[in-house]
Amino acid sequence: MTEPTIAETLTDIWSGLLGLEPAEIPSDTGFLNLGGDSVLAVRMSALVRRKLGVALALSDVRVETTLRELTELVERRRAGADDDRAVPIDVTRRADPAAPFPLLPLQQGYFVGQQDGWELSYASAHHYVDIGLSDVDPDEAAEALQDALARLVRHQPTLRARISSDGTQRILPADDPGAVPLLEVLDLQDTPPGEAEEILAGIRARMSTSGPNPVEGPGVAMCLTLLPGERARLHAAVSLLIIDGWSSNVFYRDLFTLVADWNAMLPPLEIDYGDYVAAVSGLPDTEAWEADRDWWFDRLDDFPRPPALPLRADPREVRPSLMGTRQVTIDAATWAAVRARCAAHGVTPSAAMFTAYAIVLARKAGHHRMLLNSLQLNRLPLHPDVHRIVGAFASTMLIPVELTNGTDFATLAASCQRSFSDSAAHNLVSGVEVARELGRRRGTHRPVAPIVFQSTLGMDAAMGERVPHSAGPLGRIDMADHEQQLRTPQVALEVRMFELDEEMFLVFSLVEELFEPSMVDDMFDELTALARSLADAAAWAGPVAVPADPEPAFHAGSARIGGYARQQSADEPGAPIGETERTIAAVWEAALAVSAIDRAADFFALGGDSLLAVRVLGILAKRHGISVGVREFLDAPTVSGLARAAKPDPVDA
Repeated sequence: MTEPTIAETLTDIWSGLLGLEPAEIPSDTGFLNLGGDSVLAVRMSALVRRKLGVALALSDVRVETTLRELTELVERRRAGADDDRAVPIDVTRRADPAAPFPLLPLQQGYFVGQQDGWELSYASAHHYVDIGLSDVDPDEAAEALQDALARLVRHQPTLRARISSDGTQRILPADDPGAVPLLEVLDLQDTPPGEAEEILAGIRARMSTSGPNPVEGPGVAMCLTLLPGERARLHAAVSLLIIDGWSSNVFYRDLFTLVADWNAMLPPLEIDYGDYVAAVSGLPDTEAWEADRDWWFDRLDDFPRPPALPLRADPREVRPSLMGTRQVTIDAATWAAVRARCAAHGVTPSAAMFTAYAIVLARKAGHHRMLLNSLQLNRLPLHPDVHRIVGAFASTMLIPVELTNGTDFATLAASCQRSFSDSAAHNLVSGVEVARELGRRRGTHRPVAPIVFQSTLGMDAAMGERVPHSAGPLGRIDMADHEQQLRTPQVALEVRMFELDEEMFLVFSLVEELFEPSMVDDMFDELTALARSLADAAAWAGPVAVPADPEPAFHAGSARIGGYARQQSADEPGAPIGETERTIAAVWEAALAVSAIDRAADFFALGGDSLLAVRVLGILAKRHGISVGVREFLDAPTVSGLARAAKPDPVDA
């Protein structure tokens, strides 16, 4: 039997991903124009690696790539040429699956936030959702769900993850008594409707504001409320330290599959999340990582400020317990028309929605150059199982945006897509690491990009299968009938976009205390209207009005996002003074691997980061009785400043 050619294999891959017959795939038509998007492109990379043994970088598989171009690239790679951008690492099984492994950069941000380390922090960074169920078997549902949860925890090691106080993570053995979350069950079948609604509201409030924390126990919490008429609601809270957006879909898909069939067996995983993290932790030792770092760092000095949205409160003084929510649904017909317009103009739906968001922000902020933060799935295609693993793979990516007044929407969207593609092509260095360096250069430890865009549009197609609509004793699952809440640190405003059953859901999550409600409502309504208008050709062709000013204007007495000043140390330089300063300096020197630290030197300028700061503060508190909160430390991150803020720990004093 003749082995298929590279072109034939790639055609089959595209055929499966795009739902087209091989004969319907021209060699000179871009992946995007055939119905692909950036999320599917990541899945394509994994399949190319598995079927052809060729590792591709994201820069190799841009949505504009044609089948002919991809075939030529794979042929060159197979011949051993043109491999500068291939991901230079491989994933293998760790020798000890129980050994600790590091947190990825975004996990570090969540972990530090849970120590009250940032402005806009929460005790738990987590996402809550409850989902409507019908045709439920009230006698079997709870037992089937608890059994499925136990089997899923055995299958997905990350669900057994625990975070240590030093900022490392480990996987508990499958038979550990604390490995499986215990399902909470409330039977409200005979409860009067009004009282049942009050109980449901109480569950939402409790699980939204007090989420699971893998520092203390399981990173997942679940509750099943049984309601009259064979109805129920499934409540779930998941820690962002262990589960990202893609993983959430994997989690529910696999969970409902196991609930539906007591005998169901999920395909085994050849690697786990710890194996992946151990592999990517070696990236900073590679030339490819250094090249990406240089690409970012060479551009930082020209990065704009975030959208200067007006504030009604100082973010440093706000202590939110929950993010506010606005949500709307774009109906299937309108959304299909929007997607068709996107394909006709050669941009992804995510790029179009990003552009619309930027336009709305520019108008409210009063300037057309801005820095936005984007949450990316960021699963490097290192192994065929990467897309099936539950874990916190997500990363941030900083996107500088410049909108030109009077330009048509199609041109603006194409420009934003190029910015997205350029940034994604250098994704070996995360947005968290880039933001740290940007903060150092600007002399601030405050969030440099607190306005966020997140899109998982196209994720169902990339995963290959959707969350099922029914699950045995749990009955019919209506994912569209849901309530959700989010708590994520260092974020003032985030827009999220996702698809369910051909409809598009648009969600604002924000710190309500920061903004005038009327302004948020206006922005949300404007974005919704703009998103819907993109179903019509006229919306793409007409001029778009944005402010003429490129940069924000900050005035005394007018608080705005991004209006921070450079932090200046008032400390006298020199050698540490007194026992407390000398103790602090000695701990810093050991942690930073430097000597003769000046009492006025900035911890972060010396090479420290937020996770190392948490570790240093822990050592000072436990070994020396010098107790200072992370946020206090960030206000004056010098030996002298830390000594001033120090107070004896009552346990050790």
